[in-house]
Amino acid sequence: MKKNEMRVCGAMIPLLILGNSCTTPKEVERPEKPNVVLFYLDDSGYGDYAHNGNPVIKTPNITKLKEGGVNFTQFYVSSPACSASRYSLLTGRYPGRSGLGSWVIGPGSARHIHENEITLAEGLKSVGYKTGIFGKWHLGSPNEKNQFSEKSLPLAHGFDEWLGTNVSHDYDNAMLLKSDSNGKNPIPGYDLIAKDLPYDTLASESLTGVCTKAAIDFIKRNKEQPFFAYIPYNMPHLGLFVSDKFKGTSRNGFLGDVMEEVDAAIGEVCQALEDLGVKENTIVIFSSDNGPWIVFSDKSDTKYGDTRLQVGYATPFRDGKGSTWEGGHRVAGIINWPAEIKGNRNEQTPVSTLDILPTIFAIAGVEMPTGRTIDGRDIRALLMPEKYDNKPEDFEFLYSYADNKPSAIRKGPWKLHVRIGSQTKNNYGFTASRETPLLFQVEEDLGEKVDVAVQQPEKVSVMRSELERLEQQIEEEGSFWDK
Repeated sequence: MKKNEMRVCGAMIPLLILGNSCTTPKEVERPEKPNVVLFYLDDSGYGDYAHNGNPVIKTPNITKLKEGGVNFTQFYVSSPACSASRYSLLTGRYPGRSGLGSWVIGPGSARHIHENEITLAEGLKSVGYKTGIFGKWHLGSPNEKNQFSEKSLPLAHGFDEWLGTNVSHDYDNAMLLKSDSNGKNPIPGYDLIAKDLPYDTLASESLTGVCTKAAIDFIKRNKEQPFFAYIPYNMPHLGLFVSDKFKGTSRNGFLGDVMEEVDAAIGEVCQALEDLGVKENTIVIFSSDNGPWIVFSDKSDTKYGDTRLQVGYATPFRDGKGSTWEGGHRVAGIINWPAEIKGNRNEQTPVSTLDILPTIFAIAGVEMPTGRTIDGRDIRALLMPEKYDNKPEDFEFLYSYADNKPSAIRKGPWKLHVRIGSQTKNNYGFTASRETPLLFQVEEDLGEKVDVAVQQPEKVSVMRSELERLEQQIEEEGSFWDK
């Protein structure tokens, strides 16, 4: 925790009373604060799941989370690429506030998530949580440009332990690391498990399994106190890797094998929560960092091989990863908490990963960080409407592009594009600028096909002004790197 930037709320959260214990094994003493498990997949599209209509990928454990919780049908990430998306998830702030300058930072980037940012892990740790990350970090790497800074890796940002990759596993020099108080590689406090991951097939095929095992071990060791387990799996980011047990088991080929292994891993974690008697009082959040990497969906000769059938689905939305069309930002989103959330609900109100930090902090009794803008909202009223009747503020959301600046804005059901951003370079027959933006009603027009800007000049004017107001505020406040 950064001194003088956070304090615990005075109000205590009521002790949660469990129901009939015959459905769960021996219960441990229930902590006042709920545990939090956050699954975050990599490059997985809205249509990659059975509960969202995929007919040939089995995801029964994710479906169980949905059936026991709230399925957000309009769930957004702030950026269609990994570093910026993960920054917003952990801080509740738009990518433009990060100072990173780009939506992806590689292993040689000088900058990393700044030490003055307050993350989900730091906030929860300040009120007694044990915190761990088990999977991909991608918010900084120690290197010559930052003098091998310890501030670039997770232990400097509220996490007590880590096992995972510093960047996406497809970087030539990507590393699999673990925290170790006696370790010194690549910097003190860490140990190298494997390096050059794309060329180490065994290590890469083990990623989903080893991260799952480490997460379950962490949960077992901390079952009698509140814990936060952040599990950002590497898959299904290209190149695809899957363990022997799941090879050739899916009707959807290699991609299906990978997704079904991830689903099984999620099932293992959830089963461990049940076996340890902590499932009822654990908030489980599930999502993905952005949409599928469709720029590779029509290529037969890439560094990843023939990728034409290895990319997921943004269906029914346009485009995918690297795009400010809906398919880049709109992903699966589920929140499950058996003790408090009435399950099997589809919630159509739009929300985003920006809302996770304010909501979890409110539940856990962490006061909101000061000295910076938090862009998310407290959405407890959507999760537990019978308990909270104060509806969250109206949904207003910026779609950030490669430079971490906005390309579009959504207000209510309306989306205004002031520039078209896509790695595919496909503008789908449209052009957009500040002077002649595009306007779509994205609840009626899921595929963003009918531009109604000419018919709605007043709405265009209001939304463009709001985008520019937010853009100016982000620029004027700057980042901690600027200060």
